[in-house]
Amino acid sequence: MGMLKEFKEFAVKGNVIDLAVAVIIGAAFGKIVASFVKDILMPPIGILLGGVNFQDLSLELKPEEVDAAGETIAAVTMNYGLFIQNIVDFVIVAFVIFLAIKGINSTKKKEEEKPAAPPAPPKSEVLLEEIRDLLKKD
Repeated sequence: MGMLKEFKEFAVKGNVIDLAVAVIIGAAFGKIVASFVKDILMPPIGILLGGVNFQDLSLELKPEEVDAAGETIAAVTMNYGLFIQNIVDFVIVAFVIFLAIKGINSTKKKEEEKPAAPPAPPKSEVLLEEIRDLLKKD
């Protein structure tokens, strides 16, 4: 029973839950960015490059063949277009994350620039001031 209790304590800690939420949001964010790159950004870039679709770019290493039984053996290709697409996706995701972190850091920096309230004087000093004020009254 001890191991189950330890696991429960571990699983419900704030950091683990925060991490799980971050992973889920990150996966959804990745899908959005991938769709943005694939569906919005790459078509105009393909047109500018003469109608090239990066996902179709490949190098055929071994052509498609038909074996003795009449079965088709698929061609072996190096799909460097998909690799280029993934690099573009990564650069865009990295840039967006950079902008988000830069914004968060500038917000934190503004909060740090606000002057902090002066620390409260020690209790003994406060008591001495009260005694002084009482003696002045008499």
